[in-house]
Amino acid sequence: MEIITLTEPKTKGKISFEEAIFKRKSHRKFTAENLSTDEISQLLWAAYGRNKYGKVVPSAGAIYPYEIYINLSDGIYKYESDRHVILKVVDGDKSRGLYYAALHQDCVWDAKATIILAVNYEKIKARYGDRGIKYAHFEAGHIAQNICLQAEALNLGSVCIGAYDEEK
Repeated sequence: MEIITLTEPKTKGKISFEEAIFKRKSHRKFTAENLSTDEISQLLWAAYGRNKYGKVVPSAGAIYPYEIYINLSDGIYKYESDRHVILKVVDGDKSRGLYYAALHQDCVWDAKATIILAVNYEKIKARYGDRGIKYAHFEAGHIAQNICLQAEALNLGSVCIGAYDEEK
């Protein structure tokens, strides 16, 4: 299994938090450039990385039921926050499959990286029952917002995709 060690995340950026909020918008057109390892590192750390208190997003009961994946041109990688690495789990660019699963949204096809949030509902329901699903959705919002704000801080485009075919 291929393992890529990511660069140390930065805790100071080129723009303020307030400016990132002010600039945040959905982008559906992207450049043809691949993301750098530094950019991938920052985005994944902002999504579900670790700080001195635990993870960078809140989670009901500190359960953290999500796994974070990123589709790149050479495959899909799973983010492992404890070691700040990505592990290749699928070979080859899967943009075409993601495009079909996302109901033919061109921005998914065009993106040089797609971050995928995968939830284990049973993990959170074991503690909270059915209301755990609601808590998991809150957590997804925290993760997605961190990704969007980090993308703006890096001068990258991002868009959240909520419409997809769950069977694909």
